[in-house]
Amino acid sequence: MRKISRNLNVARQTVRKALQSSDIPKYNLSKNKPCPVMDPYKNIIREWLEYDKTQPPKQRHTARRIFNRLCEEYGFSGSESSVRRFIQLERNTTKEVFVPLAADWGEQAQVDWGRAKVYINDRLTEVCLFCLRLKASLVPFVWAFPTEKIEAFLEGHRLAFEWLGGVPGTLVYDNPKTAVTKILKGPYREEHTMLSSLRAHYLFDSEFCNPGKGNEKGTVENLVKYVRRNAMVPLPRVSSLEELNQKLISWCENQRQIHAKDWEQERRELRPLPTSPFRCCKTNVVKVNSLLLFQFDRNYYSVPMDCGHKKLRVEAFVDKIEVYDNNKLVAVHKRSYKRGEKVMELEHYLPVIARKPRAAKNALVVRKLPEVYQKLRIMLCKRSPEGYREYAKILLLNMEYNFQDVLTAVEDSLKSGHTGFEQIRQLLISKELRIKHTVKRVPANTLPTLNIPIDSPSKFNYLIGGATT
Repeated sequence: MRKISRNLNVARQTVRKALQSSDIPKYNLSKNKPCPVMDPYKNIIREWLEYDKTQPPKQRHTARRIFNRLCEEYGFSGSESSVRRFIQLERNTTKEVFVPLAADWGEQAQVDWGRAKVYINDRLTEVCLFCLRLKASLVPFVWAFPTEKIEAFLEGHRLAFEWLGGVPGTLVYDNPKTAVTKILKGPYREEHTMLSSLRAHYLFDSEFCNPGKGNEKGTVENLVKYVRRNAMVPLPRVSSLEELNQKLISWCENQRQIHAKDWEQERRELRPLPTSPFRCCKTNVVKVNSLLLFQFDRNYYSVPMDCGHKKLRVEAFVDKIEVYDNNKLVAVHKRSYKRGEKVMELEHYLPVIARKPRAAKNALVVRKLPEVYQKLRIMLCKRSPEGYREYAKILLLNMEYNFQDVLTAVEDSLKSGHTGFEQIRQLLISKELRIKHTVKRVPANTLPTLNIPIDSPSKFNYLIGGATT
């Protein structure tokens, strides 16, 4: 070591360190180099970064915001790059670390909502994606809804369980309002009563992530991104939500085939489905006004005349509204997700129009009818000041005949130029008679097979009903 020290002109301690370590020699600072520009502000920046941990993730300091505050509030004279380097070093020393998670076959599935945009009838529309993914086999289920309301949340579970053919032991959620009404200490939650009913029906347990910790269900968090970037790129162009869901189910089926081996093991461990599906609806009590309308979810729906001024029970599904008077179903409407829309059925107002025929001229439910009815109304009211009476009588034909048949008769009458009540009624009667007197032809392949010997022409009498010999 002395000889090496003399030949290389280095200290013996340096030679000793080199012999003790096989690594490339490097210089380690015993303490950080002084930085006169940044040093006075480092503790201020640390305080801001520590405070950020208690704030919403999307409203925390960026490096640029910290630089601007230092300049405005403290007269900082350094560069933005110096601030950025220091912040990067600080954040690297406090980065969170995680533990890999696993689950047994059939033990756990994770649930989340996502959003995506699609073209429905060439109109750009945002849809809500209900996403469920089994933890062990990674088999996904995705279904598009027009809303994230509780009825869609419940329906998503039902559809997922039926597609999987069973129920996982535990489902993991964030803390959405459709699942949790109050966050308590630790893992405890006050569940939404409808979620508790769903769990009691399908017999599964629920677990909830810590607030703001979506990474605790990272399996389904990754699914939301994966679906958007794989199943929905380029943006789907469909004619309806039903068509979109058929595409999504086909994609899920392909994913199930990819995980076929794991899926077979998980499928055997899923709990069996109950004998009947859960009724995925929200129940409300509504009051009908004098216009035979009740308000629900910012829209109005009509009911029959004998339900006026009553309190009725509404069961709201994702796609329809069912209205009950006690236990009697009195109306079914397609559900609207607009605001202030009036969803009305002509048959509900016909008894009122029979008593008040003049209302037919300006009734909103009549103005919502197809264009041919509007042409007929204008024509009859121009022909006579009391043309509304004739028009009301034509509308009342819908109480005796099918709506589509009456619509066809009105179209035919407009084409022929004979637009009176009697002419339209005669068209309906004629069509009804034609249907009654139509002879149903027996298909040839249903006729009995006859084996007639041809040794004597008289044997053919059998074919025409004559005597046989």
